[in-house]
Amino acid sequence: MLAKGRVLMASLVLALVTALFAAFALTAAAQPVEAQFWHAMGGRLGEVVQELVDRFNQSQDQYRITAVFRGNYSETMTAAIAAYRARNHPHIVQVFEVGTQTMLMSGAVYPVYQLMADHGYEIDWNDFVPPVLSYYSTADGNLYSMPFNSSTPILYYNKTAFAQAGLDPERPPETWQEVEEFSRRLIQSGAAECGFTIGWPSWTMIESTRAWHGLPFATHENGYTSLDTQLVINDEFTINHIDRLARWQSERIFRYGGRGGDAEPLFINGQCAMIIQSSAAQGGFRSAINRFEWATAMLPHYGGEYPKVNSVIGGATLWVLAGKPAREYEAVAAFLKFLSEPEQQAYWHKETGYVPISRSAQALLEAEGYLDQNPDQRTAYSQLTYSPPTPETRGLRLGNFVQIRDVIEEELENIFRGQKSAKQGLDDAVRRSNQLLREFASLYQ
Repeated sequence: MLAKGRVLMASLVLALVTALFAAFALTAAAQPVEAQFWHAMGGRLGEVVQELVDRFNQSQDQYRITAVFRGNYSETMTAAIAAYRARNHPHIVQVFEVGTQTMLMSGAVYPVYQLMADHGYEIDWNDFVPPVLSYYSTADGNLYSMPFNSSTPILYYNKTAFAQAGLDPERPPETWQEVEEFSRRLIQSGAAECGFTIGWPSWTMIESTRAWHGLPFATHENGYTSLDTQLVINDEFTINHIDRLARWQSERIFRYGGRGGDAEPLFINGQCAMIIQSSAAQGGFRSAINRFEWATAMLPHYGGEYPKVNSVIGGATLWVLAGKPAREYEAVAAFLKFLSEPEQQAYWHKETGYVPISRSAQALLEAEGYLDQNPDQRTAYSQLTYSPPTPETRGLRLGNFVQIRDVIEEELENIFRGQKSAKQGLDDAVRRSNQLLREFASLYQ
């Protein structure tokens, strides 16, 4: 009897343990697979990122994405690389376009084209807007990161100030000569304290201005075909352009307002009647400006011997970092597929001003009549697709590009403060940047 009781007890214990394990397995199976997404979008942009994440999480119950703001672009990329080395990295990290070469050479990446294929998602990569596809594709035509927030510099202008100065508010300047002429009239009439200002100085005044005029930024197709590249921005074109900006400061035609978005208050407050800034600034301007009407236009051009071609992409892509459990990459692939859908891209564009990354998203916006009602949001797309991308306009693929931008902007500030001539400042920018390029090449060649 005692032996039978022990057997019965053992059977009951086994049954209980089995039931507990089954219950645990069912509970575990019912929990969504989680993945973490680090991004660099603050303010209203960060709110829209969270809204997209919430939309995805609410659209299904298998996966859950957690979005974490990690500071500006540089801070986010640096934090992700450090976290990868410590093996506590996120699944997805948003990296700005100047970090592309660094990420490609890092060895830390699970290529997006491979991720999507591994998890059965068919993506029509050719549906992506050509400048977006060309900027982020490798030599073999594969996308290693998922385009997310794409932008380009455009001109914003104060229509109310234009009318006060006797200028046609429906006729923005098309050339740099007109920028000077219109600025003088705006200042003389008292409609504005200064003509124009700029954001992201290296990106808007050198990288994009050169591309818009069909000129290279660096050798070897802007770094796409070799790590052994050098900058070529100290030529006659850019020296004359930057020298003109420096001289215009004394007449208030141009006013330097700082790096990144630091100059935006000069436009928002009505002090400068124009600003050249990212197309993604539209969302912020819509919420911040209520004192005057404003509109957008393509970048000014010098004309003459220089062709007008497409401008270059700015913004960022989403990189998937390697080293996570295979099951968790299912959540990552599902989320990236969701973000690439035309409906999500159209929503992102409406809320932020970033360019839709696909033709199908642009077609959806046109079909809805949204762009007819909001023509200012058509400007960036029209400028990016003005011509097919060329080796000079498909983008920039440089190592240590974050540091190079810092060097260029430091030298531009030396020029604008009158401490160096345009030629000396640009020569120094090229010399210092080439050293950074050589250092990067020595690590990977």
